[in-house]
Amino acid sequence: MINPTDISLVAQVAVLGNKRAFDELVRRYQSPVRRFFLHQTLGDEQLSDDLAQDTFIKAYTNIAKFRGLASFQTWLMRIAYNVFYDYTRSKKQTDDIDGIQHPSLQASTAVGMDVYEALRLLKSEERTCITLQLIDGYDIVGIAKITGMKEGTVKSHLSRGKEKLTNYLKQNGYG
Repeated sequence: MINPTDISLVAQVAVLGNKRAFDELVRRYQSPVRRFFLHQTLGDEQLSDDLAQDTFIKAYTNIAKFRGLASFQTWLMRIAYNVFYDYTRSKKQTDDIDGIQHPSLQASTAVGMDVYEALRLLKSEERTCITLQLIDGYDIVGIAKITGMKEGTVKSHLSRGKEKLTNYLKQNGYG
């Protein structure tokens, strides 16, 4: 096959243990997964890379559990969401992800800094829903599948998050 489908690649990995097929899946989805983590960690590149690596390791070890009820990308993003959720839960004892001042923010451009500062104002669930919709282009159904939230809850988080972002950006000269 010249351009195999995700399902074909998953089958090759799950049934034949074809590592090249998994490498192709990684190539296809490493940018969206890493971007998701960059937004959730407010620009911490090293942490984003570590979490993305954890996501692909979990995907590889659990690929035989993929049932095709959603797209491979949705299944993978659900794993990424769970990896981030587990990370934030483990960090609650020592520090809160929403309160961390990331070094990468201090070196960012003014616009990038404002975007991450605006995202910092959001609760974790709001930030996840906002970035999945506005940056990654998922619809409400897709966000619900990735996060495990009900569609109404996703809509609520989106509404509150957008309102907070709008207010912040207006107060900082963007509106």
